[in-house]
Amino acid sequence: QVQLVESGGGLVQAGDSLRLSCAASGRTFNRYYMGWFRQGPGKEREFVALINWNGDSTSYGDSVKGRFTISRDNAKNTVYLQMNSLTPEDTAVYYCAARYTLTTLYDYWGQGTQVTVSS
Repeated sequence: QVQLVESGGGLVQAGDSLRLSCAASGRTFNRYYMGWFRQGPGKEREFVALINWNGDSTSYGDSVKGRFTISRDNAKNTVYLQMNSLTPEDTAVYYCAARYTLTTLYDYWGQGTQVTVSS
């Protein structure tokens, strides 16, 4: 079992930066691929970023490439999402999720943290 708790959301202005954290419980955190997703008001859930178990491979959704960076610290059981050059279109609830392999669905989800970007 892995429990995920996101933090770091808030209200910021366009152009600002924000770093989200996702703290995981469980001794097997470093075996999981970790992802970030978001869901804006009236929108479908959108893939944001993915990082592999040791952090040497990442991928990003097209809308955040070049602005967001995913990273992880396995010693702290935490994955991060550094968000720069935020725009109002980035307003959403951000979720972290864990999957054991790339061929399976995400096994665990956090409760989400709200990010609101004002213009």
